Amino acid sequence: MKVKSKPMHKTALVLFSGGQDSSTCLALALSKYERVETVAFDYRQRHSVELEARLNVLAQIKLQFPHWAHKLGEDHLLDLAVLGQVSETSLTRDMVFQMEEGGLPNTFVPGRNLLFLTLAAALAYRRGLEVIVTGVCETDYSGYPDCRDDSMKAMQLALSLGMDKRFLIETPLMWIDKADTWRLAQQLGGQPLVDLIVEHTHTCYLGDRTHRHAWGYGCGQCPACDLRAKGFERFVQAG
Repeated sequence: MKVKSKPMHKTALVLFSGGQDSSTCLALALSKYERVETVAFDYRQRHSVELEARLNVLAQIKLQFPHWAHKLGEDHLLDLAVLGQVSETSLTRDMVFQMEEGGLPNTFVPGRNLLFLTLAAALAYRRGLEVIVTGVCETDYSGYPDCRDDSMKAMQLALSLGMDKRFLIETPLMWIDKADTWRLAQQLGGQPLVDLIVEHTHTCYLGDRTHRHAWGYGCGQCPACDLRAKGFERFVQAG
């Protein structure tokens, strides 16, 4: 007789910005863990649209997926204004998007994900949460070094040692592209979850909620919109 093994971890904290990637990660966490909390950071982003969108996504998940609603715990918003003070980037200042000399786009906020994970781990420690889930990716991405798998593994080790608590940093999107991210959402919640992500999540760097495309709202020109649109097109074409 085969005995079904119980999951090693039961609780998770999802870094949840309200975009496509973090919403998919949230759905995955809700499908796996018994209690899931969410955290976002106000670092004086150029636009507050994503901070507003994330609340709509949370409300819609509770409404449309009642079998997940009871697992969804407290939502946290942490003030990280200091990051905006030290980062002269197009995500925190009114600047034109362009590539820098080092080969990174000027949307790169140095140390952002490292700070996010450090604060998330401190919160997880206090809340008794075992897994930290983040939607970073090394496939369809803009080249940010703090999104890479090596960076995540190093942070997991440093945080576990520094807080004397064994954290697991889970990166479910690390090795899949944007088309596969849409596909994962479909596997987790069917067409209703895909439609929810299209309609309510926000990715556009310019904060555009006026122009509606097949893949959702956005300017259609910035790097984030470009990745999302091309991924959606491949997802639809693949059927």
